[in-house]
Amino acid sequence: MPMNVTVLDSADAVAATAAGLIEAAIADDVRSLVLAGGSTPTRTYRLLQPGPAWGRVTVLFGDERCVPPTDPESNYAMAAQELIARVHPAGVERMPGELGAETAARLYEEVVRAHDPLDLVLLGMGPDGHTASLFPGAPEVGAEGLVTAVHNAPKPPPDRISLTLGVLRRARRVVFLVTGADKADAVKLAERGEVPSGMIPGAEYLIDRAAAGR
Repeated sequence: MPMNVTVLDSADAVAATAAGLIEAAIADDVRSLVLAGGSTPTRTYRLLQPGPAWGRVTVLFGDERCVPPTDPESNYAMAAQELIARVHPAGVERMPGELGAETAARLYEEVVRAHDPLDLVLLGMGPDGHTASLFPGAPEVGAEGLVTAVHNAPKPPPDRISLTLGVLRRARRVVFLVTGADKADAVKLAERGEVPSGMIPGAEYLIDRAAAGR
């Protein structure tokens, strides 16, 4: 499917553009913001500034590893340090990965239902084309409902929780942040709709020149 792609000069330019997009969306009354993990979103979060508009935003997460919230591998831990502690959103709904994938997914289903359709979702793209914790060829790609338990992920830890493609496709706005030459092949696969990161119609892609392969 045709993708809405903006190619920027560098990873820093992707982060700055994404930060501006997020701040504009929050000022325009976005109420639910879904965060992604990874190095590119981390750069973006560091650029976001506190302000009164955060007082109406609930922060959610696109996926999480089954680790405690203080673990260095936790997406929540990163976001708490780099963003949440500075901007003080109205609410923070973390995925309780320490309870195990099945229990956490069941509990988070109710959380997401209260905010469905989600206003603004930030996603990354792995070198294999995965997004959130939906990996190419995995059964979770076809999961029903809003949240799925993930087992046997091809990168550690194997147990995770992820939003489903269904709820991502219903979101009002989905923005991918993609940087690095190691993502160039994944971008091509996404353009052909062959991997999960290319299966969300209407998504926007902020990509640096290295990831664009040109």
